[in-house]
Amino acid sequence: MSTQQAAPQREAARTRKAVGNILKGSAGNLVEWYDVYIYTAFSAYFASHFFSSKDPLQSNLEAMAVFAVTFLMRPIGSWFFGRYADRKGRKAALTVSVTMMSAGSFAIAILPTKDVIGGWALVLLILIRLIQGFSVGGEYGTSATYMSEAATAKRRGFFSSFQYVTLIGGQMLALLVLVILEQALGKEALTGWGWRIPFLIGGVAALIVLWLRRSMEETISAEQTAAATAPAGGEAQPGTLKLLFTKHWRSLLICIGVTLGGTVAFYTYTNFILSFMQNTSGIAKETSSQINFWALLIFMCLQPVYGMISDKVGRKPLLLWFGILGVLCTWPLLSALGGTTDPFVAFLLMMGGLLIVGGYTSINALVKAELFPSSIRALGVGLGYAIANSLFGGTVPLVGAALQKAGQVEVFFTYVTVAIGISLLVYLFALKNKNSTHLDEEQGSAFGSPRADDNSRADDQDSVSA
Repeated sequence: MSTQQAAPQREAARTRKAVGNILKGSAGNLVEWYDVYIYTAFSAYFASHFFSSKDPLQSNLEAMAVFAVTFLMRPIGSWFFGRYADRKGRKAALTVSVTMMSAGSFAIAILPTKDVIGGWALVLLILIRLIQGFSVGGEYGTSATYMSEAATAKRRGFFSSFQYVTLIGGQMLALLVLVILEQALGKEALTGWGWRIPFLIGGVAALIVLWLRRSMEETISAEQTAAATAPAGGEAQPGTLKLLFTKHWRSLLICIGVTLGGTVAFYTYTNFILSFMQNTSGIAKETSSQINFWALLIFMCLQPVYGMISDKVGRKPLLLWFGILGVLCTWPLLSALGGTTDPFVAFLLMMGGLLIVGGYTSINALVKAELFPSSIRALGVGLGYAIANSLFGGTVPLVGAALQKAGQVEVFFTYVTVAIGISLLVYLFALKNKNSTHLDEEQGSAFGSPRADDNSRADDQDSVSA
């Protein structure tokens, strides 16, 4: 068979392999983020079992404080799992993280309340959430790295967008379970015992993913694994903070800057907005849950579309779309949402915000992965994301709830706008479009003509897989 005839077959084989690996990797991402979001989705129903306040706003504030505290573990989880993934492999790290998340969900599902064990109920809840925060800290960076490395060169934007498809899918699944249980059980039963059901579902789903991930293919080379265990000498080993801080500190700072505004906007429009509709707009819980579900469903389906666009025009134009429109439209959108009780208008306003945020969510994992070489990618991506997410993204529900209670929601609008503006400066001055990246050098060119060694590398990879 001629080289010209064999090329399409090689490309088809690489695509099939990429699809299989990304499905297995993204399934775990879906379950981990479902487990994260069921806490906030059901907090209004279980808060009375762990927090003493009778004021719904104060109780919500306390519940969101616990949510924010778990983000403090994300940098630690990102360091641990990033180092582990860069030294032992992506597959091993992803398997450990989903196991921990499963254990945490089962623990919350059977956790005694304050009526049974008093203050220890809250202590145990916080401890379990800290463990889950540690797990998610490792999941993001490792899954972002794995999906970017497993994707084919010309479709990296499309394939890597499935990280946020599953991340959003996790939240949408949590909302779907919320809507179903609200309709099936009613408020009294859901508050009494039904809130345990979604945590039980999360634990079982994580066990299924653990089984699926056994057949994932590894994306790091044997040479990298060997280098990680070899005597260090004078060189920094793969997956170490020494390597990150001495040779890739600038990329780490860019990663934090890329994430800052995006994570604030994402948590505003997908997480905090649920309580914003209920407590500021005055929309009923059941109605706001349905609005969020349908808006997130559309948002999730749009991620691969944004990813495909980035494969044509580059990553930077989509980030600029998010940054510029985010700065201009945050105030008008949130202000209008706070002043309406019409469910359809609220849906349109939420959808407008999500269409803007999609420029960030769809490609942010890939943009960060392209900043680092394989030897430090999982650690660099995970730690950069976790630092920005812990300080800014994870505190959005807490900051928003506190300003709601103080009657200063306009200050929150300004906070979100400023955060997006800071990231916009990074997009403008620290990133270039369609330049050769570390992923291009390792696995083939995403834009322009393939380099001469790309086909030979593909042949080698196919031979190893066979």
